[in-house]
Amino acid sequence: MDLDLSAFHFLRPWWLLGLLAAGLACWAGRRERDTTGQASQIAPALLPYLFVRTPGSRGPRPIDALAVILAIGSLAAAGPAWQRDQPDFLDNVAPLIVAVALGPSMDSTDVPPSRLEAAKHLVRDLAARRAGAKTGLIAYAGSSHLVLPPTDDASLLDLFAQALAADLIGPQGRDAAGAIALAAQVLAAERAGGTLLLLTDGADARQFDAVRQRAQAAADLQVLVMAVGQSGLDEAALQGLARAAGAPLGSLTLSPDDLDWISLHAQQHFQAVQDAQAGDIRWRDAGYWLCWPLALLALLAVRRGWNVAWTAAILLAVSLGTPAETRANPLADAFLTADQQGRIAFDKGHFQDAAERFEDPYWKGRAAYQAADYPAALAAFSKVATAEGQFYVANTQTRLRQYDAALAAYDRALALSPGWEAARFNRDIVARLLAAMSQEQQGDPADPPDRSIEDKTARAGKQMAAPAPRAASEEQWLNNLTLSPARFLRGRFAVEDAAAGVRP
Repeated sequence: MDLDLSAFHFLRPWWLLGLLAAGLACWAGRRERDTTGQASQIAPALLPYLFVRTPGSRGPRPIDALAVILAIGSLAAAGPAWQRDQPDFLDNVAPLIVAVALGPSMDSTDVPPSRLEAAKHLVRDLAARRAGAKTGLIAYAGSSHLVLPPTDDASLLDLFAQALAADLIGPQGRDAAGAIALAAQVLAAERAGGTLLLLTDGADARQFDAVRQRAQAAADLQVLVMAVGQSGLDEAALQGLARAAGAPLGSLTLSPDDLDWISLHAQQHFQAVQDAQAGDIRWRDAGYWLCWPLALLALLAVRRGWNVAWTAAILLAVSLGTPAETRANPLADAFLTADQQGRIAFDKGHFQDAAERFEDPYWKGRAAYQAADYPAALAAFSKVATAEGQFYVANTQTRLRQYDAALAAYDRALALSPGWEAARFNRDIVARLLAAMSQEQQGDPADPPDRSIEDKTARAGKQMAAPAPRAASEEQWLNNLTLSPARFLRGRFAVEDAAAGVRP
């Protein structure tokens, strides 16, 4: 727990008046002891029968314990705070998009095994480090293309990252300005405070003005530049790119320091943007930590001979006689909400347990989706009347192979959030899948039969053509889409370049 003394304050400072009551209790106890000392004119044989505290007694007296309890209780009720309150069940992690430069130079082996492979490895490590956070992927050379919108599915991100190749994009160059503009467009649908990481081994000085304009236009977007390579780099060009983008410049070292550098910058920027947009900052009340010493001090109330023992007995009887709801973990229920318990289970990978604990329908659906309980996920997401809720309804319908319903849900998500790149990207995949399945079912009349067999049961003894077997199942088509992502990306990039009028 980080203690920032500059932000330390009390949420309810008027409760500190209880310290005055504690002071009065101390004064009363001290006065009683002074009175004991002033009773020298009384016969010593009578003193043990006149005072509760005898010279041979040990330990604190009731008045002492009462003063300490009042003091600690006042501090706890005053609400000491030094951390901003950000509920654990919120998706409070910085969105990040990694833009990987492609080109022949990325096949250089000065960084083992190659610059491009090292960049792919960094993307995989980033996804593992930022578990639960959304990470997107952009590839750029002479043009910029979205490979994968921000997602928290690390396996899907790694699948498309490993498909990157130096010759994946036809037009050659270093379109850093286009990558910045594309990242700003994609992150506009995410929570504010996103970061773009440029992994490149060079820069085009002719684009610096455009880079500066695009970076300044995206006010909430932070740009980081990381040089990939150890020898033969144009350091002046890379430094110029960093200055134009207003970005810190780092170098890929193939060590955990790379991940720390990226994660720290991304989270700090995200937090700064969130703080700037927050109209009313909420602080986390840390006074509940003082309940533990208060509970220990309350045990003194049951000490034999103290006139406050009856209070503890009454409290114990009331607590035992009050019916309580049976829960699996009463201690957790006492300090954490159901959604907070669900997020803890979600972060630990216990998705089924998390789905049972969550009350928020969005997170209940997310947990059930991760647990592959798609009917439960669909039921939960259907209660979320937002673009993101419809987006996950569509994803779940796709998992259930209800492709027509998935397309309709993607359309609803796009209607609520026009231009959402993630929804458009997934919708295109499902639309292509449906088109391919429809073509497969119709068959191709131009294909000749593999062989002819004689139908001996037919009256006229006609021959029938046996068509060639085809892989017509939805599962096989889905596998075809995922087993060749490089081919899928190369074709999509070529179509996008042709539509934009970019020549190879």
